[in-house]
Amino acid sequence: MFDKSFITDCEGPLTLNDNAFELSEHFIENGGELFKTLSLYDDYLADIVKKDNYKAGNTLKLILPFFVVENISNEDLVDFSQNHIYAVNDSKFLLSYLKDAMNTYIVSTSYGQYIEAVSNYMEVPFENTFYTKVNLDKLTLTDDEIEKIKEFKDLILENPNDYELFDDIFFSQIAEMGIYENIKDIDVVGGEGKKLAIDEIIKRDNINVNEMLYIGDSITDVEPLEFARKNNGISISFNGNEYPLKVAEIAIVSPSAVTTAVIANVYAENDKNKVLEFINDYNCSNDLKKLFADYNIDAEINDKFFSVFNENYPTIQIITEENFDEILKISKEMRNNIRGQDIGGLG
Repeated sequence: MFDKSFITDCEGPLTLNDNAFELSEHFIENGGELFKTLSLYDDYLADIVKKDNYKAGNTLKLILPFFVVENISNEDLVDFSQNHIYAVNDSKFLLSYLKDAMNTYIVSTSYGQYIEAVSNYMEVPFENTFYTKVNLDKLTLTDDEIEKIKEFKDLILENPNDYELFDDIFFSQIAEMGIYENIKDIDVVGGEGKKLAIDEIIKRDNINVNEMLYIGDSITDVEPLEFARKNNGISISFNGNEYPLKVAEIAIVSPSAVTTAVIANVYAENDKNKVLEFINDYNCSNDLKKLFADYNIDAEINDKFFSVFNENYPTIQIITEENFDEILKISKEMRNNIRGQDIGGLG
């Protein structure tokens, strides 16, 4: 057990996937558009309305009746997830380094079937992951309900901005169906759910609350990033959109996870102040190889970094009011470039 814990979101910092979006696009006609519409509605409920007892990431619950209409099973979810893992460059390298540097956890809103596939692929113990548990085989609809859900799908696609209609569909009409009893009890690990996972990790590892690094990229990471920053830990937005950038202290914009490994290495061997000092020096240095030597960057990380980046070095900055807009611009560009605009545009 180490004195510090590295806690990362999955989709974004480690993988290029949005597994639930990809499942929707693959199994449901016009499912990609349906999922994107529901994701925007989810952002609206979490960020604008701030609906009571609502967690960012609940799109994973909203989409479930539409999965049931298509007879998607747990086996389908497992098979698809195992065969559709697209890793961020050098994310396996990052996690391999972390095995001997910090306690390492994946805290994700994604379905457990996908996270288990990723943990096997990345060689991270599955018991060191947190995720949304869903059993598709237990979700059923009557024939009449199936027809209603099909009608709801058409209405949603025809009226993508009518959130009053969506409120009626999801919190009145579907709430009266038998499937709702199973769906409402699903605990989505997003937003506050991720913060609760961090509480469990701190207790499990018996570390000080300020001895943690959290890295994320989307609206579901706001609460854990705020928690890490408030408690003097390391909070990082990795190719994030506006939501994590508003609350994180550090921004990384990079096509490779080796950039994360550099910061993780500095933090594993030092304290937060040293990390911030390194970032300031990184942005002022005319000789990064000398800087890495001065900070005793791990030899394998050093070699990997300079083999990946010859001249166009990645962005590592402390976020301020002055640089926020520029970081947001390049972060979104990187996000869309490496993940695709459909996934990159999701909250």
